[in-house]
Amino acid sequence: MVFSLPEDEIVFPNPKLADEDGLLAIGGDLSTERLILAYQHGIFPWFSDDDPICWYSPHERCVIYPDRIKISKSMKQTLKNDSYKVTANQAFKKVIANCAKVVRKDQPGTWITQEMQQAYINLHQLGWAHSVEVWKEDKLVGGLYGVAIGKVFCGESMFSLVSNASKIALIYLCQQTDFELIDCQLPNEHLLSLGAEMIDKETYMSLLNNQ
Repeated sequence: MVFSLPEDEIVFPNPKLADEDGLLAIGGDLSTERLILAYQHGIFPWFSDDDPICWYSPHERCVIYPDRIKISKSMKQTLKNDSYKVTANQAFKKVIANCAKVVRKDQPGTWITQEMQQAYINLHQLGWAHSVEVWKEDKLVGGLYGVAIGKVFCGESMFSLVSNASKIALIYLCQQTDFELIDCQLPNEHLLSLGAEMIDKETYMSLLNNQ
């Protein structure tokens, strides 16, 4: 059952009531208060420009345990290449703007709308949203961003302008931060090749709430 959220109250239905595809509710807004409440309960927004705000809570989550990330031999060689520089929270606006521009297979347009970008910039300014940037010759060539809920990093999107740049950002997130779980939300071949695995909602919520 898909619920319609009231605009005058910041609430969500029980995430267990989400549809089979994870859709839980529509409506509401992208205020910082509502977004924080959503992430604290394993819910995230995902919609296109012409759609109402849609809120999802998948029954299975794609996650990476930082100590289990898989790094191939070729990737280890790439990491040794000192032509790349990695930073955190130095260019959040540029990272999210690049993520919005990336052309993705089987996905027309972008779900990172202007409204969505501003909402996460607001979260970043309040210390909830974070970015990792990959630079080559002082040019931003890759990165990722997401929301931190305690020791869980809820990844939202990543981009690469050169080969492996987003992988470098993700490996940095796993190796150079204190997060105990990287929530990738939905699986893809790129993430699975790095050691991502599927866990059920109950396991995810227990990790999210054990802060």
